[in-house]
Amino acid sequence: MSTGVYIRVSSPKGQKTDSQRAELETWLKRHRQKGVQWFEDRESGATLQREAFQRLQAAIFAGKVTTVVVWKLDRLARSLKEGVNVLADWCQRGVRVIAVTQQIDLSGPVGHLIASLLFGIAEIELQHAKERQAIGIALARKRGVYKGRRSGTTKAAPARARALKKQGLTVLEIATALGVKERTVYHYLSRG
Repeated sequence: MSTGVYIRVSSPKGQKTDSQRAELETWLKRHRQKGVQWFEDRESGATLQREAFQRLQAAIFAGKVTTVVVWKLDRLARSLKEGVNVLADWCQRGVRVIAVTQQIDLSGPVGHLIASLLFGIAEIELQHAKERQAIGIALARKRGVYKGRRSGTTKAAPARARALKKQGLTVLEIATALGVKERTVYHYLSRG
């Protein structure tokens, strides 16, 4: 069992991970963490399809990483929905998540309370977003401009779903990794 340290900057040009790395190394040293694996991405947090993040997910699914340490929670995901989904999945697997600069530790009763509050807030926001979307679609239909999603478009890469299945991940794990519903994963897997 080990600790996975995740670092991300949004752009490979001009942004460096030095400040994140320095604070994380100080925290690791102070808390005597051993068996540390580093995962570093240099791309936007707008998607979960980042190379190092996917390796971290795989290590968690395999039970090789039991603690994830980040500089701030927003390093994991920019979208509230995706971030909450990732945290919920990790907490269900018993993974301890620590955000060093925010002094958040999602372990134990207090950590679970904080996670529950975050998840509750995200659920409320999701419901509001769905309501706003439904109103917008209804108005667009009235004006005759809504045509729905174009045929052939996907929410994630179907080939990635098939590759993750070959690696032995379950449909639920693939759905979490891709940020889609299980039904979508089944659809992707049936195609190829």
